[in-house]
Amino acid sequence: MLHFFGYVAAIFIGLALGIMGGGGSILTVPVLVYLMGVSPVLSTAYSLLVVGSTAVAGVWGYFRKGLVSLRTAVVFLLPSLLAVFGVRRVLLPAIPHELFTVGRTVFTKDLLVLLAFAGLMVVAAAAMIRSPQAGEGRAEELPAPPAFNYPLVLGIGLVVGTLTGFVGAGGGFLIIPALVLGARLPMKLAVGTSLAIIALNSLIGFAGDLSAGAPIAWPFLAGFLAFALGGIGLGTYLARFIPAARLKPAFGWFTLAMGTFILTKELLFSHS
Repeated sequence: MLHFFGYVAAIFIGLALGIMGGGGSILTVPVLVYLMGVSPVLSTAYSLLVVGSTAVAGVWGYFRKGLVSLRTAVVFLLPSLLAVFGVRRVLLPAIPHELFTVGRTVFTKDLLVLLAFAGLMVVAAAAMIRSPQAGEGRAEELPAPPAFNYPLVLGIGLVVGTLTGFVGAGGGFLIIPALVLGARLPMKLAVGTSLAIIALNSLIGFAGDLSAGAPIAWPFLAGFLAFALGGIGLGTYLARFIPAARLKPAFGWFTLAMGTFILTKELLFSHS
């Protein structure tokens, strides 16, 4: 029964991505862990493929409209790709299964990943809950062509690559502000460029898992991805009728509740 709800949730993840252009993938790891029974570390690997594939599906429409800045994407990806591949290929496999014990709680690698992911969910939720109008209006008024703040773009690229590699999330809520403030991109161009960055980051991270010998259950992963992509197709259609600005705060509160649930459950109710 939980698997049934997991596949329904996969559709919901794709639906949110199709309507809002991002954000829904933050739920992929919790769905895989709590509904599908996948281990947290392996869930981050599966999430990278789901996030990367859905981002590829989403970026094509932006690319056809000329709303992807390839120059900016290359600058951002230089440190980001190195970070995400290094984390998946070297850092995560090197972390021991058991780290330390506090009271009755054994802090394992799986628990560390879940806690980091829950913290990221809380931060992402805050970004979605806040009103977007002011930031988006300001972004559209910025001058063109882009005036790069190279240190900011490179620095955020390194941070996003590390986070993407460690928790399997795209990090669009960090990428878009970096592109707006650091590369001076208008909002629509920043969204399209962000999707391109997320797609490459996530798929390169998944390649790191494959090279590290991660035990991928391909039939299961293909089925889960198919439901998510189906949700994206439906969400893209519904986006014509549902304003993303109205949905995003509500989704942010839901994400905040999920992040709080994970922190509470893992810290207070999961003892080894």
